[in-house]
Amino acid sequence: MEYTTTISIIISLVVGVFIGRYLLQMLFKKQEQSANDKAAQIVKDAEQQAEHIKKQRQLEAKEKFLQLKAEHEKEVNQKNNTISQKENTIRQKEQSLNQKLENLNREKQDLDNKTKKLDQMIELNDKKKEEVEQLKGQHIKQLESIAGLSADEAKEQLVSSLREEARSQAIMQIKDIVDEAKLTASKEAKKVVIQTIQRTATESAIENTVSIFNIENDEIKGRIIGREGRNIRALEAATGVEIIVDDTPEAIILSGFDPVRREIARLSLHRLVTDGRIHPARIEEVVAKTRTQIEDEIVEIGERTVIDLGIHGLHPELIRMVGRMRYRSSYGQNLLQHSREVANFAATMAAELGLNAKMAKRAGLLHDIGKVPDDNPELPHAILGMQLAEKYKEHPEICNAIGAHHDEIEMTSMISPIIQACDAISGARPGARREVVESYIKRLKELEDLALSYPGVEKTFAIQAGRELRVVVESEKVSDAQAEILAADISNRIQTEMTYPGQIKVTVIRETRSVSYAK
Repeated sequence: MEYTTTISIIISLVVGVFIGRYLLQMLFKKQEQSANDKAAQIVKDAEQQAEHIKKQRQLEAKEKFLQLKAEHEKEVNQKNNTISQKENTIRQKEQSLNQKLENLNREKQDLDNKTKKLDQMIELNDKKKEEVEQLKGQHIKQLESIAGLSADEAKEQLVSSLREEARSQAIMQIKDIVDEAKLTASKEAKKVVIQTIQRTATESAIENTVSIFNIENDEIKGRIIGREGRNIRALEAATGVEIIVDDTPEAIILSGFDPVRREIARLSLHRLVTDGRIHPARIEEVVAKTRTQIEDEIVEIGERTVIDLGIHGLHPELIRMVGRMRYRSSYGQNLLQHSREVANFAATMAAELGLNAKMAKRAGLLHDIGKVPDDNPELPHAILGMQLAEKYKEHPEICNAIGAHHDEIEMTSMISPIIQACDAISGARPGARREVVESYIKRLKELEDLALSYPGVEKTFAIQAGRELRVVVESEKVSDAQAEILAADISNRIQTEMTYPGQIKVTVIRETRSVSYAK
């Protein structure tokens, strides 16, 4: 029984092995078939995709070809158009040149014809000239025989008579011209003033708009400029002044029209260089402190000035403007010093004439107040000063004196001509207005040499600080009429050849002395 069971088991195992092997073979065949099918499908899909990509690439290639072809055709068309335009231009130029050549040939022919005609006319003219000379000689001989004079003698008499007649007529015309000039003197004076301003405006602008800040060495220039120019830009922005750092040794130029701003910039630079800490934040701090200090100093200067002059009850804003005069100049003359002089002169004059000296002194101090306003309206400084005085409740006579000291308005008070005269006195004082000594002496020498260059001039004297030129002439060589002409000629040459402030009076002196002794 056990044996049978064992055989059955073995047989079952053998059968199971065969069956499992068969099933395994069938499974392997199915997997192989499935793999083959998948491979075939993949190959088929790949072939389809490759075909699709091929067709797509062919289409892209065709499109690219068509695009390149179109671009090529466009470029060819453009080049053809350019060539055709150039050909047309060349044809036009060729036609124009041909036309010009034809015109030149025509003009050449005309010129040749005119030359031939001119030669003929010259020959005819020479023949007629010879005939005229012969006739002239015959007439001269006839006139000499009739008049009993030679041709040279008659010519000399005629020339002398014509010269005297022309001289007398010239003198009469000169007098007429001078009389007419007196009638139009105002207009001509304005022209002269404008010409003088044009010639001297550049130098005056340079003198009055530039301050020099001296430094110990040029190494400080680099610190003032700063990295990438930050320090100097901060300085210019804070002060409103252009700072010029150039090759000038041991100096920095401060340029600006406002003298107060230039002074703030100068003091700020001095403090920064002395302190050694130069950076944008420090610059702003120092400039702010300096501006406050200058404003305080301006007020203090104004108060000290009115106290020194004994003027009371002046408006604080006018006091501040008086202080601003300290930083303003006119023709190199300090405006505050000038106003103090005018105030003292006016007080003295008013006292001598029995007028109100205090009012005259007040008007003299304020007469140029229109030169230092915070803004710059388009008005003359006299009118602006008058408006400011009226604004701050000054006396009407003072307002009129301020507005009329340059004849801008009509004078209505006795103080007004005093202020005008004192203003002229202060400006005309020799040395009051800045002028380099060398140029001053040179100008006087040029004045005298210019007058000495005329014949008959014996001596010349430049007097009154170059405002008057006196010319002494020899009475035997220069007549009274010629002296008048000489004065006009010298003044015209001075006006056209020289540069000078104000006006120059030319006086020609002709003197005849007869001396005898009684014994």
